[in-house]
Amino acid sequence: MNNNIKSKTLADLMRPAALDEIVGQNHLFGGGSPINNMTKNKFVRNMIFFGPPGVGKTTAAEIIAKTCGKTFYKLNGTTASLSDIKEIAEKTKTFEGEHGAGIVLYLDEIQYFNRKQQQSLLEYIEDGRIVLIASTTENPYFYIYGAIISRCNIFEFKPVTCDDIEKALDRGIIKMCELFESEGFGNISVDSDAKRKIAEFAGGDVRKSLNTLELAFLSCVKDNITVEDIEKIIPKSAMYYDRDGDEHFDLLSALHKSIRGSDENAAVYYLAKLIEGGDILSPIRRILCAASEDIGLAYPNAAVVVKSLCDSAVQVGMPEARLMLAQAVIFLCTCPKSNSVLIAIDGALNDVRNNTSKSDSIPIQLKNLKDLKDENYLQSIGGSQDYLYPHNYKNGYVKQQYLPDSLKDKIYYKFGENKTEQAALEYRNRVVRESGSEK
Repeated sequence: MNNNIKSKTLADLMRPAALDEIVGQNHLFGGGSPINNMTKNKFVRNMIFFGPPGVGKTTAAEIIAKTCGKTFYKLNGTTASLSDIKEIAEKTKTFEGEHGAGIVLYLDEIQYFNRKQQQSLLEYIEDGRIVLIASTTENPYFYIYGAIISRCNIFEFKPVTCDDIEKALDRGIIKMCELFESEGFGNISVDSDAKRKIAEFAGGDVRKSLNTLELAFLSCVKDNITVEDIEKIIPKSAMYYDRDGDEHFDLLSALHKSIRGSDENAAVYYLAKLIEGGDILSPIRRILCAASEDIGLAYPNAAVVVKSLCDSAVQVGMPEARLMLAQAVIFLCTCPKSNSVLIAIDGALNDVRNNTSKSDSIPIQLKNLKDLKDENYLQSIGGSQDYLYPHNYKNGYVKQQYLPDSLKDKIYYKFGENKTEQAALEYRNRVVRESGSEK
């Protein structure tokens, strides 16, 4: 058999050599895009790539470094240490780049670096010795140290569409036929339905699609590869739906809306579809959200109960996990419903995002105590206002202004009509009626 088939995977053989060959990231690498223009001018700056696996993050970093004439080093956040970074940094002493550092360090899965490790990078990217290109499959604003983010440009990689993956598969088929030609059967074809099945199974991951295509050629060697051949090599659970496609999100939406609508039978059915598709993490996320979004303060302990059941499901794994998840879903369906939490936080967020509210000042009595003790500061704002300590008053309540002046009469939370929230409202009204200035 051809040595290329034995030594290199199809995905390796098909790895793009230029930015415009990367599949499905035209917003990043198409004509006139920032990265494209920067690379053409042989400039490279600190960047963070985030997005799902198999969409070209590593390949793009290599191409950028090569095009800009930089030496490329790669580390992985799961295995690299501080000494690895220092070792690469030492090599910068032998490099001098016309447009900055002569080294590009690609740090894959940077989210696995702890805070101390991430901080150690600052010294090297701050003085320009190293250009950092980091990648992560997680939201960088949640997992990456703020000082790193402030020194990097962030670019999001999108899952590749089925249509774009099929274009990559067409090139892959040509390449596989070339490799098989020396074996005497280089005219193998792949049905359009079979290509579509591979593209859907890949879920936006080009590498995964090429690996599946290669397996089809190696295990189903015949004149024509059909959808039936592909189904034989794809795990059964993956055939129910494309996890990154519309059907998957439709199922999750149907599960959530069935919980909100208190239909336990429909909710259990959609949960079963998701479980049979090999997915428990996505429904867990929706179940946890529903506990606060749709039950909320109507039954505050629902969030605690559901969290415990979901944790147990993850701990025991399938098939037993189905029991905990079904219990959580049925429980939520039969709980009283309230969306008062959703309305309150979305209303507040809307005002926070409003330009006027951004300049609103926190009432002086709520500010840091050190400010209240600073006479010069107090004089500069025209006097002082004492903070009234609620615990010194009857029922632990005293009326005072907490919101900024422009929002002081704003009401975000409205008590729901359910028994629990109405009881809380009754208590609040009583406390307010009984409040006074006496301690």
